Amino acid sequence: MPQNAIIYIHGKGGSAAECEHYRPLFPEYDVFGLDFQTFTPWETGAEIRSAVLKLKAEYYSVILIANSIGAFFSMNADIDSLIEKAYFISPIVDMERLITDMMAWANVTEDELKKKGIIHTSFGESLSWEYLSYVREHPIRWNAPTAILYGSRDNLTSSDTITTFTESHNAKLTVMKNVEHWFHTDEQMRFLDDWIKTACIRE
Repeated sequence: MPQNAIIYIHGKGGSAAECEHYRPLFPEYDVFGLDFQTFTPWETGAEIRSAVLKLKAEYYSVILIANSIGAFFSMNADIDSLIEKAYFISPIVDMERLITDMMAWANVTEDELKKKGIIHTSFGESLSWEYLSYVREHPIRWNAPTAILYGSRDNLTSSDTITTFTESHNAKLTVMKNVEHWFHTDEQMRFLDDWIKTACIRE
């Protein structure tokens, strides 16, 4: 039985089954995907922490691979001391900025959101005052060695935002040009595979 495990945390619209992609890349690891049942940082973070604690009880070390909002949830799970290192793919690293950007896109003010609590937008996202308040009251604290893969045309996280996060957390950033938020084409997945095989993550 391998002594090491990988836990994969998917993004919105993804699934735990995506973890299968990473099995050939880590032949000496047991690879697991978490099929989380909630979608808030406080609830999903608790699910992720519970899953990591169970793996830590069985394995010598645990590596995290997280995609998009899955990375944000993972950073809210208080697991950075429990994992060996992390690979983030198109991570959401500044949720407050993303929410306020979406508010601007929907022409929603803070007063309106606070008054209504939840506002559904025309582009399919629901804005929540509770969610925004939580994000502001719980700034990200993340100290695990981390490598980040980012598309230069990511429409959810600006290059300035990802650079600021990378520099402030001593992470390793790799950028693929002319790629949006979702890595999915054959070319993009080959790039992702090469990145994950060669990423230098500080110990």
